[in-house]
Amino acid sequence: MEATRIIAVRHGETAWNVDARIQGQLDVGLNDTGRWQARRVGEALAGEKITAVYSSDLGRAHQTAQSISEVTGVAVVPEEGLRERSFGIFEGKTFDEIRETWPDHAHNWRKRIPEWEPPEGGESLIQLRERVTRTLQALAARHPGEQIVVVAHGGVLDAIYRVATGQEVNSPRTWELPNGAINRLLWTPEGFTLVGWSDTQHLDPDTLDDDPV
Repeated sequence: MEATRIIAVRHGETAWNVDARIQGQLDVGLNDTGRWQARRVGEALAGEKITAVYSSDLGRAHQTAQSISEVTGVAVVPEEGLRERSFGIFEGKTFDEIRETWPDHAHNWRKRIPEWEPPEGGESLIQLRERVTRTLQALAARHPGEQIVVVAHGGVLDAIYRVATGQEVNSPRTWELPNGAINRLLWTPEGFTLVGWSDTQHLDPDTLDDDPV
């Protein structure tokens, strides 16, 4: 089977990203900067041959994917399996608020305990990895020899990087996950291979015609 080329994009910035507030699976839209980033992602991919654009069904990802759709003419297909990690009771709160109210849970979170689940329906890191891997494998398997775009979230992109590089879910993170970054992978039935990560050249104002908001 020919490899599937995957362009994986993190959604543009939101006000909650700026405030370091946990979004999880709450539906938070892009702020002005995020909308600008989304447009620049679309422009950066305008010359690419893209067969399909898949996106988390949460608004911030779907808005970003729509900017890609507008320049490529490829419709966005929503995919619930690309949603951000569920953080249960912690969604809508900052980490400082979580640390003050639930210090034991905050400790488990920071230590990246693989089996730990945020209270009230949160996902463990193992559950997140399994969901993301299953979803991305299924999407990639539909498009052998083609190139697809996947627009998702920081936690999802982190899981993808770990799977592609053989990192454990509790390994310290040494890679960046910027909003609006373009990341590239290959998939075959043997697994995922990392091609390029955290490309943000398209977000450099010096290379663009107009200034970011």
